[in-house]
Amino acid sequence: MIGGSRGVVPPDHYSSAMQKWEYATVPLLVHATKQILDNWGDDGWELVALVPGPNAEQLVAYMKRPKEGA
Repeated sequence: MIGGSRGVVPPDHYSSAMQKWEYATVPLLVHATKQILDNWGDDGWELVALVPGPNAEQLVAYMKRPKEGA
């Protein structure tokens, strides 16, 4: 058992045990939000946050997905 009876993972094992992520910032047009998010979702991206954009017609989506090969 790694780390003794409590199952604590020592720091030198973190890098191999941790999921690595890649992130994207995506401008969204309010009239096409669902289609845009569906397209990103089809590519494996998950919505993390949605914030107001630079104008009333835009939102900004923050997306993440697991890094390939990590």
